[in-house]
Amino acid sequence: MNIPTGAAQYLARFADQQVSCSQYALQKMGVDKTSSFIKIDEYTILCAPFQLGFKRGIFLASLSKQEMTFFQRYLNGIVGVSMVFAQANRKEPLKLFIRGSLAAIGPMKGKDNVGLLVVDYKNSPDDYVTILGTHLEYMELLRAKWEDFGKSMIKMTPDTAQLMGYNMYATITEPQKGGSRIQVFALSSQKIEHLESMNNPERPAGTAVAYQLYFRKYRIAVGGTIEQAIRLPTGIVKTQASLAFSPELVEILDDYQFAERAKRLNSAQQ
Repeated sequence: MNIPTGAAQYLARFADQQVSCSQYALQKMGVDKTSSFIKIDEYTILCAPFQLGFKRGIFLASLSKQEMTFFQRYLNGIVGVSMVFAQANRKEPLKLFIRGSLAAIGPMKGKDNVGLLVVDYKNSPDDYVTILGTHLEYMELLRAKWEDFGKSMIKMTPDTAQLMGYNMYATITEPQKGGSRIQVFALSSQKIEHLESMNNPERPAGTAVAYQLYFRKYRIAVGGTIEQAIRLPTGIVKTQASLAFSPELVEILDDYQFAERAKRLNSAQQ
């Protein structure tokens, strides 16, 4: 039985998966956000990756309605995608050119002057496949750790915050409402417990919220769902919510677990 190796192994494992190009994903893959272009005929369009796959890429570009209408004539025509990646194992940036066809072009929903360009690749260079595959593999590992780190809550003491690199600042926001500051009481990869002032309401279970958590390494934006909110005898509101998967948070908790083990080992040796 032939087991795929190199770029082929990633195509076999993740063939139809896509990478949503968040700030985190672009940083981890080493994408130079200022050096992505799509070449259509004699026109060169500055763009930004929106979603990357092994066979197709979706890109954002600043285009007027008239320009989007103009480029409709090139649908199904040959185009070229240029991207630049900074890789730790290379002294010079990796420059890739991928040939493809323009499968679709149109405005992004809610943003009339931002165009979405869909390119079906004719070929996917091994370096490109390896970059995407390595990232998807890393996300697979982080999701496993997300499950593991969600099993127990970490109480946010000053010592814990220092070791975790937490800046003791966080906010909660509801859709169509302003945000307010919270005090994180306990945290895991899947849950958060926090305190709010007596002026804040008790949010009903099931309320969708958004959190901003400020760490030295990342400022994390993560969605949550209220599970329980109670008002303590002091009037302070204590809330527990579930958290969506956040690779940045999992990475921070992974670093914290390593630092905590190292701290315990050093204490035992003294």
